[in-house]
Amino acid sequence: QIMKQAPVRFDSKTLHILAHSAEKLSSLKDVDWSNFLKRVCSLLDSTEKNTGAARLKLNLLSYLCTVAVHKETACRLMSSQLFPILMQQLRAAASWDMRAKVARVIGLLALHTSDLGENVPISEAVILLTELIRENFRNSKLKQCLLPALGELLYLIAREEEKKEHPRECWAVPSAAYTVLMRCLREG
Repeated sequence: QIMKQAPVRFDSKTLHILAHSAEKLSSLKDVDWSNFLKRVCSLLDSTEKNTGAARLKLNLLSYLCTVAVHKETACRLMSSQLFPILMQQLRAAASWDMRAKVARVIGLLALHTSDLGENVPISEAVILLTELIRENFRNSKLKQCLLPALGELLYLIAREEEKKEHPRECWAVPSAAYTVLMRCLREG
């Protein structure tokens, strides 16, 4: 059963960064873009464990969901230092709400990215999502959060390999990802 995702809302007053529109972000000069990314990455990478910090991260991830639907912004975010931090958050998050939101950002970035740089650790993200799905296979709510992101990453890799003449080593998809995906489709 495929659930339709609820629209994402964020509170710009508690965001701790300027809530630029996706169009504005895509047109930022390099210095401003770099400052924006540094601020976003430092907020996400914060090691504070209180509920306020968790709420701040969830709000920031909701904001990223809203800007990740713009192709140019998605490309810039996917090719930046943000993507490895998102994977780190997916791996280390204490709550499944956080993991679900990070997975949604990753899926939206993969869906709306039109050009993938070779330095983007896509294979690592596929491996991580595969492991999380396998470890929590009986949790159907979790699978509904993680499977779309895995599917979008696999589709992005396929699209990029179709564009290029030679497949890239950095985009290797482990067979376990296909096994987990097929098992999910078979068993629901």
